[in-house]
Amino acid sequence: MTRAIFATAAILLFSGAAYADDWASKFKQLDTDGNGSISRTEWEANVGSLKLDPAPTFTAMDQDVNNSVDTDEWATAEKMAKAFPTACKSSKESWCPKQY
Repeated sequence: MTRAIFATAAILLFSGAAYADDWASKFKQLDTDGNGSISRTEWEANVGSLKLDPAPTFTAMDQDVNNSVDTDEWATAEKMAKAFPTACKSSKESWCPKQY
């Protein structure tokens, strides 16, 4: 029983790490000029190719309203995107996609 719990925990841990790495790699893909932030121009030019679901809006991510998204803002968006399916599953509101 203990082995099964440990194995399950390990799978969840590694899958979460892969998801985080996926978001980190997507940040690097969007930051085409390599300056450590994503400009609105970079976002609009490349977000469609990343297939983020749900894709946050640039305005929602740009918390300090400086027309760029830094790594902290990106991490916040990642957390919101990860929480979306969980919140949606427990909701009966019409804004939830049918798949949840």
